[in-house]
Amino acid sequence: MKKHLKISKKISKFVSLLLMSTLLLLGCQPAEKKASLQRVIDRGYVTVGTIFGLTSYYLEAEGPTGYEYELAKKYADSLGVELRVIPSYSLAELFEKLDSGQVDLLAAGLAVTEKRRQQYNFSPSYNQISQKLVFKQGAIRPRELKDLTGELLIMAHSSHEENLIQLKENHSGLVWQTSNEFDSEELLLKVLSEEIDYTVIDSNTLAVNRRYYPEISIGFTIKKPQSLAWAVTKNNDQSIYASLVEFFGKVHHDGTLLALDDRYYGHVEEFNYVDTRMFIKAVEKKLPKFQPLFEKYSQELDWRLLAAISYQESHWDPHARSYTGVRGMMMLTLPTAKQMGIKSRLDAEQSIRGGAKYFKQMIDRMPDRVQYPDRLWFALASYNVGLGHLNDARKITQKQGGDPDRWVEVKDRLPLLKQKKYYKPTKYGYARGDEAVNYVENIRRYYDTLTWMDDKVKEQELLKPIEDKTVTITE
Repeated sequence: MKKHLKISKKISKFVSLLLMSTLLLLGCQPAEKKASLQRVIDRGYVTVGTIFGLTSYYLEAEGPTGYEYELAKKYADSLGVELRVIPSYSLAELFEKLDSGQVDLLAAGLAVTEKRRQQYNFSPSYNQISQKLVFKQGAIRPRELKDLTGELLIMAHSSHEENLIQLKENHSGLVWQTSNEFDSEELLLKVLSEEIDYTVIDSNTLAVNRRYYPEISIGFTIKKPQSLAWAVTKNNDQSIYASLVEFFGKVHHDGTLLALDDRYYGHVEEFNYVDTRMFIKAVEKKLPKFQPLFEKYSQELDWRLLAAISYQESHWDPHARSYTGVRGMMMLTLPTAKQMGIKSRLDAEQSIRGGAKYFKQMIDRMPDRVQYPDRLWFALASYNVGLGHLNDARKITQKQGGDPDRWVEVKDRLPLLKQKKYYKPTKYGYARGDEAVNYVENIRRYYDTLTWMDDKVKEQELLKPIEDKTVTITE
């Protein structure tokens, strides 16, 4: 018995030593969850944490989209791996996923702050934003911190909270509340419903949301421009960080960032309260009468884009006319109407049919190498100023070293067609190119707003409760 006991003790001691040795060896190895570029490449995918929102990541009918999503997709493509997005509803949850190794990096429009720099490494900056204190139109405008008399609610763990903590050092009366429950858009809605008086929002997020909520007004800038960047932990090796430095250097140089900024923010930099309110009212009052026609003749185009063109042209007035002689819902010239087989430009259905056909021709005449959505913006510019003038601007762009196939670069050259030294050598001469740029950007704003409003209607339809049905049983 004692012999067996001695053997058991020896075995137990051996197992303990073996276990300790194994743990020591494991401690010398990199943790399984530690992110490294080689691990990303070996497994064939990169996990990116982001936050739900219009400026970062959201789902639409065609699939995931958003500024951060598109940029992250380009990063994954540059590595030759699959992109796996892991979205969060709060910033606290987002950072927890990075800290625990659930994601390799964060791409969520994060402002680079001193506090965050202490914990994380940040990629090169790809954008700049400022923090805006906002309130509801009609209320007394606060112009500085001492004017705040109501409830201020902000997102918890945000750069806004960090900034307010710093400001409180010199403004002891400054009071606010934080929330893990609501995102930026939800806080804007709380301001609109007068549940709270103020919130703080990043300038890029505000620019996008004011297309849908024009009653949101800016009180003052609470924080001057901050850089946005992607975050990685300091615990990992530096290979992923190094790859981000290389990636952002490339997208800065090749115009990718310029094009992405234009796609999401280029057309919303200017905000017109009256025009936005008029458009939203027209969508509610006028559009229902003509929507079936836009849907009928849109062909493979999005009917909402066709409707946006028509609103820019005529404000959905079938009898509209201009001093240049264009008339109707789509404001067609007489020669264009004849080419499209239109007998009456004042007939709403004929005008929409002719305008849709003409716009489709403009799209088809763009070179195959011009990609969407630039292809649409070029076609819109052609609809307004003519294909010849557009091509002149594209040639000027190329001569100046720009990319003639990118709208963001050509739109900077279109206004040059009003200057003799630029239009004199061109084939088609003088043109009001600046008007064409405004025309395209207005339509893009209307299209975005209309798409958002239409999607909201569809969401409400899906959420409608099923009506109770009474079943009568007869004996």
